[in-house]
Amino acid sequence: MAVAKAKRVGYPLAMQSVYALVVAAGRGTRFGGEQPKQYLPLAGHTVLHHAIAAFAGHPLIANVQVVIRPEDRDLFDRAVAGLNVLPPVAGGQTRQQSVRHGLEALAVRRPHRVLIHDGARPFPEKALIDRIIGALDRAPAAIPCLPLRDTVKRARGDLIQTTVDRSDLWRAQTPQGFHFEAILAAHRAGAGRASTDDSAVAEAAGLMPILVAGDEANMKITTPEDLATAERLRAARFGDVRIGQGFDVHAFGPGDKLVICGVSIPHHAGLVGHSDADVGLHSLTDAVLGAIGAGDIGQHFPPSDPKWRGASSDQFLRLAADLIRARGGIVAAVDVTIICERPKIAPHREAMIGRVAAILGIACDRVSVKATTTDHLGFTGRGEGIAAQAIATVKLPL
Repeated sequence: MAVAKAKRVGYPLAMQSVYALVVAAGRGTRFGGEQPKQYLPLAGHTVLHHAIAAFAGHPLIANVQVVIRPEDRDLFDRAVAGLNVLPPVAGGQTRQQSVRHGLEALAVRRPHRVLIHDGARPFPEKALIDRIIGALDRAPAAIPCLPLRDTVKRARGDLIQTTVDRSDLWRAQTPQGFHFEAILAAHRAGAGRASTDDSAVAEAAGLMPILVAGDEANMKITTPEDLATAERLRAARFGDVRIGQGFDVHAFGPGDKLVICGVSIPHHAGLVGHSDADVGLHSLTDAVLGAIGAGDIGQHFPPSDPKWRGASSDQFLRLAADLIRARGGIVAAVDVTIICERPKIAPHREAMIGRVAAILGIACDRVSVKATTTDHLGFTGRGEGIAAQAIATVKLPL
């Protein structure tokens, strides 16, 4: 998979077989509260979802391994809904043990390189990931760092003792990149030794990490104030808000079931169309495409093309969402209204919401599916077909 992705985007083949290891087995005691901070809501998802999505959507990352506390499995499953990740691995008593468990799990896949990331850092940008992967061509370890901008003091209690020269001091971030076999050997050799990050493990094993420019936006969530700051950063970044609308109609025809918003519903008739005639997803696809001026569903999936005959419409909506992500944006919310007398939509509403959310990779509370009738007026009122209209809100970077 990594090879195909590298060829598609023009990356050197030397940069392949890169896996991401996201460490999310901590309790976040400094944050407070009963729920671990990595599972707290942030901009429509969880902190952990954002962290994982950055790697799952990167063209050079073959796959993502996450280390969790076993008792958090339900929280994890909800956090990664819509993301393609490996089954999670149980963490250890310390962060270093958790990382080693994750590395051992990845060893069977024989990766060339690994990026180790804290699940409490939700915003590792693609450019940062690119810099780290690229630096691994020159060194066995690459660590993103930021310079210290404030004057540093050394104190004893509340009394300042001296001013520290900050010229050679840096703040380390994650993801930290490594040649896989080297960092696995370093963690095995350093088992039981206390280390604050994986760079320290590498240094103790004699590896010499290369310094890579970090990113101020790649903040770590440690306190409630950090989470509030992250919300503001996310909102400020996606300041270009777009709205798109879509409308679709399909007539009833032969059949004993139909598909609406990705959910199959038994019915005395089917819907006529070149694909699966999913009126809900068709209208929603047009709404998402319209939000970025990317044409309509017929332009991307022409009904004259036989390969789309009977095709499942989830791939149409997924392509529209991929176009948003390719521009660095997000689908913020969608609203679909189904217009028909029959079948009744209410019994299937929750399933439809879940299906649409999974296709778009967004939280269920950002999806609305409603239904109405036309009081037996018009073609829907006469039972000749079903219509749907949709609105999509999209946020793009400024």
